[in-house]
Amino acid sequence: METRNRVMAAAMAMTMTSAMMIGAPLAAAAQPVTLYGVLDTGVEYVNHVGPSGRSLTRVPTITGTFPSRWGIRGSEDLGGGMKAVFALESGIGMDTGSLNQGGRLFGLQAWVGLNGPWGQASIGRQLTMLLWALQDTDVMGPNIYGIGAFDNYLPNARVDNALAYKGTFGAVTLGATYSPGRDTVNAGPGPSGMNCAGETPGSSRTCRAWSALLAYRTEHWGVNGAADVSRGGPGAFGGLVRPDQQDRRLTTGGYVRLDRARVAVNWIRRDNDATATRSDVFAAGVSYDVTPAFNLAGQVSRLRYRHGANAAALLALRGTYSLGRRTMVYATSGFIDNDGQLALSVSGGAPGSAPAAGATQFGTMVGVRHAF
Repeated sequence: METRNRVMAAAMAMTMTSAMMIGAPLAAAAQPVTLYGVLDTGVEYVNHVGPSGRSLTRVPTITGTFPSRWGIRGSEDLGGGMKAVFALESGIGMDTGSLNQGGRLFGLQAWVGLNGPWGQASIGRQLTMLLWALQDTDVMGPNIYGIGAFDNYLPNARVDNALAYKGTFGAVTLGATYSPGRDTVNAGPGPSGMNCAGETPGSSRTCRAWSALLAYRTEHWGVNGAADVSRGGPGAFGGLVRPDQQDRRLTTGGYVRLDRARVAVNWIRRDNDATATRSDVFAAGVSYDVTPAFNLAGQVSRLRYRHGANAAALLALRGTYSLGRRTMVYATSGFIDNDGQLALSVSGGAPGSAPAAGATQFGTMVGVRHAF
């Protein structure tokens, strides 16, 4: 059950034979292409919305337990242990059927590369190493209630125009990304589109981004550390309007696997030059398989800004029950307590649900998830 709940295992797939590439010889051998997807939606209730403290019932746009998507992956065996690989992945807003990630057709991933005993090198729109690190140490992951409430970049750490490398050698994994232009889409403030141009003539620093990962994993435990740095540019969102401004995130964490449980902790430090703020997120969570079909997960997390009164605490719980290999139902709830002038919503499901400054908020959702 725990394995199925993790991000990479959520997209269970059916395999089909790819069509030959245009212009390829008719005798060329067909190569496997996998079509896969996850459809996750439900109904959410959130209280204490806005200064009036009204309640809200809705079908979320972005996420339940896992953001809805469909994708295509493929590979070609080049011999000598080397393969050509690619992935195209599109985010779906299940409330309206719209494309997420700023309206991109393949906003979650779009890359091609080479894979071999030395690792994998790829080019395109890709996950940063921060997101790879959190997949190990964030129990709730992209759940509608989780540490994304503190920083919505955390479950959405992706960059355009990226060169990436990741390789595993025994228990050690190394990885890095570099982008000369991190995100050109204008989709309003937030990670879906940050309006930061790329490949700017005469300025190698404008909208540049990089990330790095070092991880050590065994069968029963693991630790990792990652860095994620983005530079600004003219007109970019989040206040990063100059190339000398940076938004830096550092994380370290670890996990332990027990007989039917996984316990994980992480710490994330953020330094933002645009807002002149420094903050820390601490999170600890447990995922437990009550039965092979029923999993319970919970996480407590704390956001603290340095040199000020702003802070927030979040409790998130989730229960999932597998009806079959590819279908599950779930119920999840969250409670956030804002301090100071913070007005963070408990929900990452869609904009428009923030409470008043310093207020508490409760949210709950029931839904269904189907993988194909």
